Amino acid sequence: VYLIQQPLAAAIGVDLPIGTPTGNMIICLGAGSTQAAVLAMYGIVTAETRRAGGMGLDEAIVAYVRKKYGLIIGALTAEQVKIRIGSAVQLEEEQTMELQGQDQVTGLPKPVTLTTGEVVEAMQEPLADFVETARRVLEKTPPELVSDIIDRGVALTGGGALLRGIDRLLTKELGIPAYRVDNPVSCTAEGAAKGLGM
Repeated sequence: VYLIQQPLAAAIGVDLPIGTPTGNMIICLGAGSTQAAVLAMYGIVTAETRRAGGMGLDEAIVAYVRKKYGLIIGALTAEQVKIRIGSAVQLEEEQTMELQGQDQVTGLPKPVTLTTGEVVEAMQEPLADFVETARRVLEKTPPELVSDIIDRGVALTGGGALLRGIDRLLTKELGIPAYRVDNPVSCTAEGAAKGLGM
């Protein structure tokens, strides 16, 4: 059995030049955790893991709908809201979605229409945690590697990278260009497979 760290596998899966002495940064936005790491010479220079990820966004939507509308919805419904109209930043074109839930007072079914703006508002706290994790990694990174990362940008992987505007949010908050990779969901598995042949 060979163990490989997730950020390393993801970086190999997206063909980042991690075998060089220059710095590469990757953020893995998974369902249950967020990992940010700076890599060089096939190793992790600095890294941080937070036990919160995409499911934290779903929980924030559930809590928001309950607090604002007195409506109980499940995590699956919240995930559908996030996928269909969710965004990490306000969009120029507001989208809406009608959802059914259970009124927490009467216990009866009740429909509610949510907007993208409300979903952005609901997810502020977990999104701020994503940013903070990345920021702490950058603070611990040697300055010469940070300058490499500024030139190359930050690679976003994992299912959370599919959230609209997450690249724009991280670019704005970190002051470094962030971009979604072409294969965010499968890159870790692809990198682990490639790693066996290295």
